[in-house]
Amino acid sequence: MSNKPMVEETDFGRLVDGRTVKRYELRNRNGMIARVITYGAILTELHVPDRNGKLTNVVHGFPNLRPYLQGHPFFGATVGRVSNRIGKARFKLDGQEYQLASNNGSNHLHGGLVGFDKVFWKAQPTKIDDREVSVVFTYLSRDGEEGYPGNLDVRVTYTLTDNNELRIDYSASTDKPTPINFTNHSYFNLAGSGDILGHEMFIAADRYTPVDDELIPTGEITSVKGTPLDFTKPEMIGTRIEQLKPKPGGYDHNYALNSEGKSLALAARVREPKSGRVLEVLTTEPGMQLYTANFLQGQVNGLNEQPSERHSGFCLETQHFPDSVNHSNFPATILRPGKIYKSTTIYRFSNG
Repeated sequence: MSNKPMVEETDFGRLVDGRTVKRYELRNRNGMIARVITYGAILTELHVPDRNGKLTNVVHGFPNLRPYLQGHPFFGATVGRVSNRIGKARFKLDGQEYQLASNNGSNHLHGGLVGFDKVFWKAQPTKIDDREVSVVFTYLSRDGEEGYPGNLDVRVTYTLTDNNELRIDYSASTDKPTPINFTNHSYFNLAGSGDILGHEMFIAADRYTPVDDELIPTGEITSVKGTPLDFTKPEMIGTRIEQLKPKPGGYDHNYALNSEGKSLALAARVREPKSGRVLEVLTTEPGMQLYTANFLQGQVNGLNEQPSERHSGFCLETQHFPDSVNHSNFPATILRPGKIYKSTTIYRFSNG
């Protein structure tokens, strides 16, 4: 096995229309491996060393295409045009109302019925230098797709570095004003098995956005102090999870990051004590959704081919706030012609 950074392309399966989905394996000098596919620009596997150097896959996913086509809870997916929820599946923009698909009760979730997680992306592997390798995914979201205005050119770049960082760079341009809010929806389990309740988590956020019973923000931005959502000091995920009301049955909350999206900054740090694996999340986004796989019920084998059970993973979805398009006090999500949207999130791994 080469000790140099490399990208390898293989066939991953075929779509109903005959198109071949490709898988790209990115490998760094330390043996860390990331695997991404052209269906949904999905991260299917991420193999990370523990304190003894043993590699384990730490994200939920599948070894072949079929389970992705049969439906899954956004494992590793690139989500858009608008991640998270839009209340009542509608918004107004420049005086015009737009109606979207109601695919989460009466609300719109993660881009609609056929969001970015279910489309075919073009891909181009690149080797930037001797310290990192990348795959660039591109997709043209046509005017009117899923009810959104404007032809949107999207680029998502996965880069694996020799610092054991998986960096995701997003960029987009449009010919009409349109809301956008991209994220990656990977479910992490730093042990590679079991639940994540014993993982220790720090989140660099003093505030969060409260939601109603349908998980739509009320418009408030409130302090986490004195609530189970306070991770301003490292705490095990499971310590206060039972204090959360029956719905959502765990964490499914957007944090207003202290960095406010003004620069690339630390958003979270998670440590799994037994393996020693540490994940740091850095982002240019103003928000981050913590989700603890509350709705998984073992219906799919997505965690190293084991059943994906409730609380068997956590998501740290870097983003603008949910339903931002309907809240003028939230960070704006409207991209206009002539402007370029750019966003970066880094998943950095170490041991401690």
